[in-house]
Amino acid sequence: MKRFLSILTCLMLLAIAGCNFNSTSSDTGDIVVASKNFTEQDILGELLAQQIEEHTDLTVTRRPRLGGTFVCHNALVAGQIDAYIEYTGTAFNAILKEKVVHDANLVREKLTQAYAQQFNLEVMPSLGFENNYAIIVRGEDAQRYNLQTISDAVKYTPKWRGGFGYEFLEREDGFPGFAKTYGMEFARPPQIMDLGLIYRALTQKQVDMVAGNSTDGQISRLGLVVLKDDKQYFPHYEAVPIVRKETLQKYPQLRAAINQLTGKITEKEIRQLNNLVEGELQDIKTVVSEFRKSKQL
Repeated sequence: MKRFLSILTCLMLLAIAGCNFNSTSSDTGDIVVASKNFTEQDILGELLAQQIEEHTDLTVTRRPRLGGTFVCHNALVAGQIDAYIEYTGTAFNAILKEKVVHDANLVREKLTQAYAQQFNLEVMPSLGFENNYAIIVRGEDAQRYNLQTISDAVKYTPKWRGGFGYEFLEREDGFPGFAKTYGMEFARPPQIMDLGLIYRALTQKQVDMVAGNSTDGQISRLGLVVLKDDKQYFPHYEAVPIVRKETLQKYPQLRAAINQLTGKITEKEIRQLNNLVEGELQDIKTVVSEFRKSKQL
């Protein structure tokens, strides 16, 4: 009987914990803001949270590093979180399973309509920058082989090793279509890598080509080179807040607070913010607070 009661107690505690996670009012916050599992998302999630807290009377629970695209999207649809920052190309191709479209305005228009109809989510205006896939090599290799475009590198990749994140290897707008478009082959199947490790692996010559993000602060700091997507394979990836419509209806003041971020961040600025956190190891909350002050947000 004691053993049975002990097991029952454990199950009840797990159930309570599950309920707490599923609630958008978990902890003490009125709003739950999440982010994906890389540095830029940590920064953008904190930016969104600070903006809401500064311009409304709402409190925010932060869920940093919640997971990848599908984890965050599913949590949003399920009501486990209220908002996170997504990239239009990612949502269009990975979530809606649409084919790659290179017209940024068309992607945003279709995405807005589909998210409203299918998921009851609102795609809010862009923060002002795009975070595109970037095919990256070491600077010394780019110089040695005179590499400027992805096509330039294709003749060398049969002797190279590739290192890519799981999403890039699996997504429709990722490696399968990319390799086919460029006719690219490697010495062996590309290695699946955590996004936080790809640059270390590249600089330590464990791999020779990686797929990073165009806004990564480490690119210039480590002397790496982004190869031009000369066949225009990758779509546009504008950074946009995605928010539950139910949450916007419940808290009308939320819309104005978030809209103040529209067009406020350039690609150069987000790259600098990424470098402050990753390269200089500065505190994310402080970095975001200083940025908001500089933009009078």
